[in-house]
Amino acid sequence: MSDSSSSEFRLPLEGKLAIVTGASRGIGEGIAFELARRGASVALAYTSPSSEPQVRALAERIRALPHAAPTFTVQADLATTEGPSHLIMNLQAQFRAAAHTGDGVAHPQRPFVIDILVNNAGCERVVPLGQIDVADYNEVYDVNVRGVILLTQAALPYLAAAGARVLNIGSVGARAGFQDLSLYCSSKAALEALTRCWAAELGRRGVTVNCVSPGPVQSAMLDKIPAEIVEMQKAQTPVQNRLGTIEEVARVVAALAGRDGDWISGQVVSASGGWAMY
Repeated sequence: MSDSSSSEFRLPLEGKLAIVTGASRGIGEGIAFELARRGASVALAYTSPSSEPQVRALAERIRALPHAAPTFTVQADLATTEGPSHLIMNLQAQFRAAAHTGDGVAHPQRPFVIDILVNNAGCERVVPLGQIDVADYNEVYDVNVRGVILLTQAALPYLAAAGARVLNIGSVGARAGFQDLSLYCSSKAALEALTRCWAAELGRRGVTVNCVSPGPVQSAMLDKIPAEIVEMQKAQTPVQNRLGTIEEVARVVAALAGRDGDWISGQVVSASGGWAMY
């Protein structure tokens, strides 16, 4: 086998530019690292200045990989209407500057092209129906739904003409009924519908759109979910009756981001250990 062929397996995402939102912690951090481990240049998008130390630490971990995968860091509040376009414009400016300095991020003649967009950033509110107010609704839907729409829209002119990947991170909660989590679960159900519609719309361009829906994984976000819901999910998970890991979810996303995802689009992939209610 030639070196060029074998490199496909060593670094299958080499030469690709990926954006991962919510990259400062949890599943987003794991996805960003896995994409970089497979060779992609990764833009680490985060919301709050308080997350900057975690993002900088992740960037250093990525640069310490044997192939020293390049990274960008972009702060943008996706809960605002301006945040998504700011993210893309800021990244584009960094990309062009890196190309001019010749630091290995991009060839000077390479245009700014987004190969992989991972819409991972999200938030939840644990609140019963009778207590939901407009502020609760806005907090969840501005990030989980509107932010995803506006960011994908802002990225659209720059998506690779053929082979680009849009990956929305959903939740098994989109198809289950969890007490006090109606805002979060319904927002993730909206992502599934967006995924199917965008797959139909963008497929003619060679762009695939899929949704990866994790079951419960050990993370800071999970700590906010009522313990009885988590224990119920563990009991109904066929694979070892356990929580998943961030790394297990990240590998599913990375597989869809590469050549293995060429012929998969408009799908919801349950990364849940076969959770019974899904």
